[in-house]
Amino acid sequence: MTRPRVILADDHTLFIEGLQRLLEHQCNLLKTVGNGLELVETAERLRPDVILLDISMPVLNGFEAARKLRVLVPDSKLIFLTMHADRTYVKEAFKAGASGYLLKRSAASELEHAIFVVLKGRYYLTPLLKTDAMEPILAGSLADPPAQLGELTPRQREVLQLVAEGRTAKQVAAKLAISVKTVEFHKARMAQQLGLRTTSDLIKYAIAHGITSLS
Repeated sequence: MTRPRVILADDHTLFIEGLQRLLEHQCNLLKTVGNGLELVETAERLRPDVILLDISMPVLNGFEAARKLRVLVPDSKLIFLTMHADRTYVKEAFKAGASGYLLKRSAASELEHAIFVVLKGRYYLTPLLKTDAMEPILAGSLADPPAQLGELTPRQREVLQLVAEGRTAKQVAAKLAISVKTVEFHKARMAQQLGLRTTSDLIKYAIAHGITSLS
């Protein structure tokens, strides 16, 4: 059987090194990347069989990257490898297009199996999180995401992540190829939609909802 072609996205060097050793005998690891934007660009170019990604990544978080990947490389299977064990994150991951969800602490014992499960067209959820309440997720009957998070557009979430990472309006504008005025408009609009008042409030919201890699 041909070895699966894999891309790994995570911003923790030691974790990446450990996964490289774990995967080298069963998979063809094409590339490792450190942020969501680089992941999207690399995946579109290399078209891997499987993409392993974290939720918390700089520049573009895992959820937003997954949404873009579903459009750009629809044949690639997405498996989230994360420390987040909250049910809300699991729901959001599968809504974003994931085929698998593992916790980092169980990757050594589950990852190879998860890869081959999703390549067969099935879903994989770590047994550490699998409960009766999770069955609708794997069956495809997904509940809506939190109402406030769902109100934000993809562009708003991109702006919010960069702001939460400490970028100035000018830096955000340059990164997204939009005007500073547009950045400020998005910030004001998000604050209004979410019932928040300050940039600090927006940053706290981004951290609480996994939009930023900061913690």
